[in-house]
Amino acid sequence: GTGRGAELGILIKGGDVLETAHRLNAIILDKTGTLTTGIPTVTDIIPAQDQNIDSVLAWAASAEQVSEHPLAQAIVRAAQEKSLPFYPVTQFNALTGSGIRAKIKGGSLLLGNRRLMGEHHISLNALQPHAEALETEGKTVVFLAINNQSVGLIGISDTLKHDAQDAIDDLHMLGLEIALITGDNMRTAQAVAQKLGIDRVLAEVLPEDKAHQVTWLQNEGKSVGMVGDGINDAPALACADVGIALGTGTDVAIESAGITLMSGKLLGIGTAIRLSRQTMRIIRQNLFWAFAYNILLVPVAAFGLLNPLGGPMLAAAAMALSSVTVVTNALRLRYFIPTNTKI
Repeated sequence: GTGRGAELGILIKGGDVLETAHRLNAIILDKTGTLTTGIPTVTDIIPAQDQNIDSVLAWAASAEQVSEHPLAQAIVRAAQEKSLPFYPVTQFNALTGSGIRAKIKGGSLLLGNRRLMGEHHISLNALQPHAEALETEGKTVVFLAINNQSVGLIGISDTLKHDAQDAIDDLHMLGLEIALITGDNMRTAQAVAQKLGIDRVLAEVLPEDKAHQVTWLQNEGKSVGMVGDGINDAPALACADVGIALGTGTDVAIESAGITLMSGKLLGIGTAIRLSRQTMRIIRQNLFWAFAYNILLVPVAAFGLLNPLGGPMLAAAAMALSSVTVVTNALRLRYFIPTNTKI
């Protein structure tokens, strides 16, 4: 089974992983970089009443130029495309799961999500309805505040992978419950989930809390598979019954997972589960036939009927037939073909 998986671009680290995968009944999918391409782009810039689009983008890009976060890089690229100036940053603090704090040109700048604005009691005023509209479209909204005054917001969109819908449909065909996990707010997450037909949304989850969400589902009696690609997915991948990493992701995620999809294609999730189910089906068949020969011949031997029938020769033939049957049946896995041929 693991050999056939390797041929299909699915690296399974051990037989125990393959045996566990057939019991999965819930799958948690990370959003950014897993369901999406992980290359977000700025789509909307809405300034406050006394600001303009270029100034909002210039301030935001200046603060984000030292960050490696995908959203930060999207903002920087947007500013570079418009040839906007970058101001020097005198202080920079990354606030995990919320945003950043920086000092630029003597001003104290906050850039991040609604949680960050709430923690600093910054009123969003007229920006609120614009933010809700963008979130309903599935976009991530980043708010900008300077000296504790909101000055604008930036809408960022991350395109869904081309096979995301097919993969979700495939997992539903397997009877799995699907959950989306993301640090985005509930409105944005629900828009993405509704578009793809995902059953459950786990939104506004901090990176360090992803493993707790996996445990929460396990406590409901579910056998949980976690699919991710980033460094902050690693604890959840290790905590899940089966962690599934994308081969296009980080080394830490791959190391923490039991299964790696080398091509990064989401359709490989369903293929791995089908392969596990087929492997376990063949194991049960092999056990049946191995026991069947012995069960049939034990009464024959008990009643002393083996010798008249050519005892030792018959026993040897039965043993050989048992081994040949098991091996031949197991070799059928070499011809396993995923139901979803788009893999």
